[in-house]
Amino acid sequence: MIISPYYEKDVECLNCKKKFPTLKVRSKSIKVDHTESDFHPIYADNQVNALYYNVFVCQHCGFSFTEDFNKYFAPGVKEQITIQISNNWIPHNFKSERTVFDAIQAYKLALLCATIKKEKFVIISGLTLRLAWLYRSINNTGQEQRFLKMARDFYMESFSTEDFSGTQMSSIRIMYMIAELSRRINDYQNATRFFSRVIESQRVGGEAKLIEMAKEQWELVREEREKMPL
Repeated sequence: MIISPYYEKDVECLNCKKKFPTLKVRSKSIKVDHTESDFHPIYADNQVNALYYNVFVCQHCGFSFTEDFNKYFAPGVKEQITIQISNNWIPHNFKSERTVFDAIQAYKLALLCATIKKEKFVIISGLTLRLAWLYRSINNTGQEQRFLKMARDFYMESFSTEDFSGTQMSSIRIMYMIAELSRRINDYQNATRFFSRVIESQRVGGEAKLIEMAKEQWELVREEREKMPL
């Protein structure tokens, strides 16, 4: 008997508190072959992509969120969700296997909800980065670049406000992400500036793996700049 890589899980909506089923990928079915320089995971089995299932879409009210969302709703936010999302929501569920296009729709819904809810910049940057990865996987370079730039800008906001404190993201990792995403959108000035800052952090015992990655990518920036037409 072949065991499905997916299992169904009941999730309680943060907004309307109703429960709804969603699919998750079994941890033993997630095998990452390698990760790209912006941490995009490339899975060994291209039929099972765990990224597709990170967003929970409430079939009742349309509110969409990830496990990283804050459970707190500021006054007036739920009313805005009702006006902008729930009132226009045609009830449907995302509990089946998702295509890349289902995943893009789910992330865009989560991005809208995170924006209305005023989630931390570090959370919003993660959503936009994953949208860039999804578009990369279908070779839509225009949309990939658009969302990479959004992710980079949100990471810069997160870095300047330090709203990443208390999350799994460190200041060095945020600086690395700003640098690498800047490189990918050809903003070599910010790429150089932030890679340099990551590399300098080794003097105070920075994260060794990130420092090595930053050195490699800084060399890449230098090579890419030299190839640019004058």
